[in-house]
Amino acid sequence: MITKRTKSIDASGIRKVFNLASRMKNPINLSIGQPDFDVPEPIKRKAIEALEEGFNKYTPTEGLVPLREKVAARYDFLQASPDNVLITSGVSGGLLLSFLVLVEEGDEVIIPDPYFVMYKHLCKLTGGEPVFVDTYPHFKLTPEAVASAITERTKLLVMNSPANPTGAAYTEDEIKAITRVAERHDIIVLSDEIYEGFIYEGEHVPVARHYDRTVTLSGFSKTFAMTGWRVGYAVAEKSIIEEMAKVQQYTFVCAPSFAQHAALLAMDHDISQHLDRYRRKRDAIYGGLKGNFTVERPRGAFYIFPRAPGGDGNAFAERAIARNLLIIPGEVFSERKSHFRISFAASDEDIERGVAILNELAKSK
Repeated sequence: MITKRTKSIDASGIRKVFNLASRMKNPINLSIGQPDFDVPEPIKRKAIEALEEGFNKYTPTEGLVPLREKVAARYDFLQASPDNVLITSGVSGGLLLSFLVLVEEGDEVIIPDPYFVMYKHLCKLTGGEPVFVDTYPHFKLTPEAVASAITERTKLLVMNSPANPTGAAYTEDEIKAITRVAERHDIIVLSDEIYEGFIYEGEHVPVARHYDRTVTLSGFSKTFAMTGWRVGYAVAEKSIIEEMAKVQQYTFVCAPSFAQHAALLAMDHDISQHLDRYRRKRDAIYGGLKGNFTVERPRGAFYIFPRAPGGDGNAFAERAIARNLLIIPGEVFSERKSHFRISFAASDEDIERGVAILNELAKSK
């Protein structure tokens, strides 16, 4: 009764932990990938105003023109216009549309390992074949690794910077080197940049600045804590955006109307105070773990991806959960099971308590 394509994918391990948290009594939750601050008040007020003013109906499938204009202006290096922008139902919606439009049966998709969970499963769902490139221990693709993974069937290269689950972020030189390889082989880059607002050293570098055959996905969920509002965007060449919009007509129809109005205001909102707080959280969790764990210091996002003592992230996560601490086994994000993911989008108190438990577990083995 159930299709083979549906059976080819697994339920999200993140959702499993999310559901587990709802049944536990006051867990220390270092598992969920959403900011611990609320949507800024001016953005909430704008959403309420939009609702009260009657913006409760469909928008054009492509999204509100003023919002598309404002997004396009951020990509002036591409000479982007609203025709290059599609407002999506979150970056997750943008990912589904991108895979549906770009990946055909038998196409190979290069995915860095570790990876955000959707990449692997959307690739399979749309008939593609994921080609994983191991990036351990530093969690970044290299041009040599990308080149060695390319075959005549390669269609797409997925990049994610800053990255979930590792917090790794590419420098400008690294992006230039990788996109030169993509350009030589005429491969489209799908660049997930939803965590661009969380970069702790230097600046975020859009992949599209160095390669115009890039589909850039970003949005408002993480930077402005609007995870439940489901507003993202895709920026790409017009022909790709037109096809994505066509598929959106038959799937999401449009992103929520009131939230698009609020997103327009959000693009001018300063969140630097939250960035400073999250930099301190990053430093606290990295400093607290590095003595007992093999761990890379994340440069972006709000995740850290330590190696589990003994190399079994599943067993280590079970031990942590037994102590009322929620973390996610690395196998959810990888073809390996050696690591585990921590989200430091949590209170300082929970971070301190969680680090103490993790160090106790590491020492007791």
